[in-house]
Amino acid sequence: VIAVTCLSGVSIQPTSDDEAIKGAVTRAHLSLQKTGADLGIGLEGSINDTGYGMFVTGWVAAVDKAGTMGIGGGGRLLLPEKVAVRVRTGKELGPVMDEFVGEYNTKQKQGAVGIFTGNLVTRTDAFERAVIYALTRFINPGYYEGSAKDSD
Repeated sequence: VIAVTCLSGVSIQPTSDDEAIKGAVTRAHLSLQKTGADLGIGLEGSINDTGYGMFVTGWVAAVDKAGTMGIGGGGRLLLPEKVAVRVRTGKELGPVMDEFVGEYNTKQKQGAVGIFTGNLVTRTDAFERAVIYALTRFINPGYYEGSAKDSD
């Protein structure tokens, strides 16, 4: 049984990999606590402003009842500057994208990645790889022997 939860314990718009990973880890642990599942999965989207522009990405944590944890990240997509400028003023990317394209709740639908790739990569697609990457520790545990069980 696998569970996914929504509460992250981080800011509504994580702005670093560390903050987003912390949010994904918190969500994964909450999944286990609230459902009693065998494996909890937590997803957290984030933005990261660099000298090359602002990027959007996502992080996933998977944790089991023994505390073994895997972490995986998605690709990074450069946001158009006219979107990044709005996010830099403290606005969350989801509502900015809604205004940008004139739709509602794009965050929970195609997401920024779906919008900017013309749905060649959907929000679900973007997180799918990150989930698989987070599960590698469980798929091939022998490769991770001696690694820390929990890095939060």
